[in-house]
Amino acid sequence: MQLAYLPSPSTGVLHLGPIPLRAYAFCIILGVFVAVWLGSRRWQARGGGKHLIADVAIWAVPFGIVGGRLYHVITDYELYFGPGKSWVDAFKIWEGGLGIWGAIALGGLGAWIGCRRHGVPLPAYADAIAPGLALAQAIGRWGNWFNQELYGRATTLPWAVKIDPANRPDGMADVATYQPTFLYESLWNIGVALLILWADRRFKLGHGRAFALYVAAYTAGRFWVEYLRIDYAHRILGLRLNDWTSILVFTAAVAYLVISARRHPCQEELTDLDTPATKAAPEQTKANAA
Repeated sequence: MQLAYLPSPSTGVLHLGPIPLRAYAFCIILGVFVAVWLGSRRWQARGGGKHLIADVAIWAVPFGIVGGRLYHVITDYELYFGPGKSWVDAFKIWEGGLGIWGAIALGGLGAWIGCRRHGVPLPAYADAIAPGLALAQAIGRWGNWFNQELYGRATTLPWAVKIDPANRPDGMADVATYQPTFLYESLWNIGVALLILWADRRFKLGHGRAFALYVAAYTAGRFWVEYLRIDYAHRILGLRLNDWTSILVFTAAVAYLVISARRHPCQEELTDLDTPATKAAPEQTKANAA
């Protein structure tokens, strides 16, 4: 008999009258809030404007959500298309299913658009937001706990997560406890955030290197967490698709760190950097005074 385990929530939805409040969505929203808050503090500490991070996030967040969902639907299309499936379910994002690779890719595009509109360099913005992104992922992973999804192999460890029969894998109806991969990844991401904060303070990372460190550290953890998961995934040469993606992205991030450090050894200066509108304000004030 197993003496200890982590229970799963009985439901991931709380109804406030006719309005359903979904824990998965709440975790995502809370993660975004933390990322913007921490990113704003880091940006202001380097001399940037107070509202710049939030202004750019207005572009980055929607793009990221769409990208994350697209990646999930494309790589797991069997869940939504084919005999007995409903393509409408592909739009039910509240039921879970966001791919971090797609979220970063399209979210980066949205951030680039926002940065261009506000006249700030994208690498500097990415550096400011990097540890916040790691914390956002740490928070967002708890949405998988509420949905009882993306857990790992069966185990009797005292920190195993108990999964309800309706959410257990086919052929494993009698197995109740599994590796809590959501917890492993959440803790890893907290460690990634702390690593970035320490490294940025110690080495004055700049020109996108703090973001590259986030990517490298995250993918290293994602590789071993992915190894524990048992949900369906496409496999190439025995490895899950996300494992190969982690390897490729990790390699690219490390290469960027090395090349950037050689080309731009010093941190860029962002003192008094702000939006074009704010920059123009002092000049307008002088003109009015004249």
